[in-house]
Amino acid sequence: MNDMILLKQGEIILKGQNRRFFEDKLLANIRRRIKPFGAFKVYSTQSTVYVEPTGDCDMDGAFEAVQYVFGVVSVTRALACEKDKDAIFEAAKKYLAEELRTAKSFKVETKRSDKNFPMSSIEISQYVGGFLSDMFPDIGVDMRNPELTVNVEVRESAAYVHAKALPGAGGMPVGCNGSAVTLLSGGIDSPVSSYMIARRGIHLVPVHFFSFPYTSEQAKEKVLELAQILTKYCGRLAVEIVPFTHIQEEIRAKCPEAYFTLIMRRFMMRISERLAVMHNCKALVTGENLGQVASQTMEALRVTEDCVSLPVLRPLIGMDKTDIVSIARKIGTFDTSILPYEDCCTVFTPRHPKTKPKLDDVLEAESVLDVPALVDEAIANKYTVKFENEA
Repeated sequence: MNDMILLKQGEIILKGQNRRFFEDKLLANIRRRIKPFGAFKVYSTQSTVYVEPTGDCDMDGAFEAVQYVFGVVSVTRALACEKDKDAIFEAAKKYLAEELRTAKSFKVETKRSDKNFPMSSIEISQYVGGFLSDMFPDIGVDMRNPELTVNVEVRESAAYVHAKALPGAGGMPVGCNGSAVTLLSGGIDSPVSSYMIARRGIHLVPVHFFSFPYTSEQAKEKVLELAQILTKYCGRLAVEIVPFTHIQEEIRAKCPEAYFTLIMRRFMMRISERLAVMHNCKALVTGENLGQVASQTMEALRVTEDCVSLPVLRPLIGMDKTDIVSIARKIGTFDTSILPYEDCCTVFTPRHPKTKPKLDDVLEAESVLDVPALVDEAIANKYTVKFENEA
């Protein structure tokens, strides 16, 4: 009998002829994620991924790691055994002994994928449940609302016994839907938008704009800490750190104050698009939320994205702030995001920003700047910080 991990696939099961592509991407992500914990055999059949140790492995570490892999809807530890009614009972008795001793009530629930097995699902549940009730007389039987459910799965290669499964990360395997550059600041929104778009199968290339000395080293380290947290979900990340001080000083010196933020955002979009081309990305991702601040009105958003040709994805566009905060708490970025270090978006903030800007006015305001040269300079001076989570 072997202790192993079972992972149930999510949306992948709805795919048609290209389903194999998505499954292969998921299996590759799982293998990389659990590599630090030992040697495992990872394979998929009947919409389930099996993670089987082949030597001395850290099963607890692997089990925790796979809970953050996008593309999986549930995760459970299970014991594999022979497809025999008595072997199944022995496996349940051995593997779930502690739970059976402490729970007040239980039931057995069986799924029989192998229709050649001589007993029906109900017959297996009755057989195993009867013997377990005899072996653990202090636990009652409750078919409607049991404290413990003993799950039995009879599949083609073996039978499996496990207790309650934990929720997986959901979504689609990272990388199956291409790559995108995500604008990562130190606030609450951008880490959440990055998480949400990665959950749809996008490999992310984060870019952070750094305005030293107007923003501190602690502000940059805060963003890198957020990136480190996101690697748990997104896999390997290479954060592009782009110096932004000269651009902001040029805007302050030469452009009307009311347009500072809009012109700054347009530079961010241009630089991000250049990075997208360098990394073969097909879209840009921002944490913008409609109406949240002056630069996020519909008119301002139109002006901001006018300078790029790639699609701009805004996962948070219609969300309430309370919903965004809830996700930030869930994924573990909130406490870091609220650390009191400034970012470049707060540098040279206009006293009376334009909330309904006209594109022609913005183009005229930034026409005094050597836009191509400033973008080239920023790209030339960028550097990369890599984070690895073996996925």
